[in-house]
Amino acid sequence: MTDDTTLIVPSTLPTFDLVAAIADQAATRHALTTYHEGLAAETLRRQQADLALFASFLHATTGIEAGDFFTDLSAWQPVTYGLLDAWKRWQLAQGYALGSVNVRLATAKAYCKLAHDAGLLSTEAYVRIQGVKGYKGKQAHHVDEKREVTRIGSKKERWLSVSPAHAGLLKREAGGDSPLATRDLLLVCLLVDHGLRIGEAASLCIADIDLDTGQFTFYRQKVHKTQTHDMEPDTLRAAMRYLPGLPAGQMLLFDGISTRQLRARIQLLGKRAGIEHLAPHDLRHAWATDAARNGTDLKALQDAGGWASPAMPLQYIESAKIANAGVKLSRR
Repeated sequence: MTDDTTLIVPSTLPTFDLVAAIADQAATRHALTTYHEGLAAETLRRQQADLALFASFLHATTGIEAGDFFTDLSAWQPVTYGLLDAWKRWQLAQGYALGSVNVRLATAKAYCKLAHDAGLLSTEAYVRIQGVKGYKGKQAHHVDEKREVTRIGSKKERWLSVSPAHAGLLKREAGGDSPLATRDLLLVCLLVDHGLRIGEAASLCIADIDLDTGQFTFYRQKVHKTQTHDMEPDTLRAAMRYLPGLPAGQMLLFDGISTRQLRARIQLLGKRAGIEHLAPHDLRHAWATDAARNGTDLKALQDAGGWASPAMPLQYIESAKIANAGVKLSRR
């Protein structure tokens, strides 16, 4: 007897294609979350501001109310290389610093990659988007020469040149017997004698400083690295004056002072020492330049400065060279 019974699958059961589609949607939703989890808080804030400016550009030039580029990958689906190129040129016309334009473009391209990996941007569109380049070298110089407004905002296009003599003046200006003066001197020493970023100095704890060994340990948020430095003599003396006067139970070295306030303090100290518009990062550059000029090799400078690659410290070593140091001429 032949069994003609047919297996009937209820229509409510999911198909393999449906399950796969749901899985893809979930992966897309979590792609941004995973990406954001790997970034420092400061980087996240900057990227959010970068992409908010992109949305503002679209609204100002086209009237389009775009989605949230920071939290929704699908908002990138209609983006093309032409839009990113137009945004780049719009920023130039608005007077944004070329460094800022380049960073914002890199942010947008990073999110385009996420959108491409999630299947929201075609490979052809993504390849063309990657072809939109920032401004570097001679091109950047010529672009700035030809526009009337070369920057807006408070961020400087280039760092100030701070000589060892100026660094000494800054230390003397920060010095004194008051608690505020001893705090200022220690802050200056951490920046100019150790090349700390201002955020790294702001996050230092009292327990990170060991006066017995003359060392301090700190965390470099930008490269996720913990380092220990031997304190330079000025730094050690400043720490020995400042720490004993701190109240019991205080944890942070510069408790109650925000990173923004520390930046403002450095600017004020610089002004008093005759250095206008001084920023904390100028002192990091001064430290690296001084180290290079005194013969510090590339690997040692990269390690001490907490750079992830040799590209940045190499700039200091190359700039510190005497152009004709290797030229040999006959005696005249």
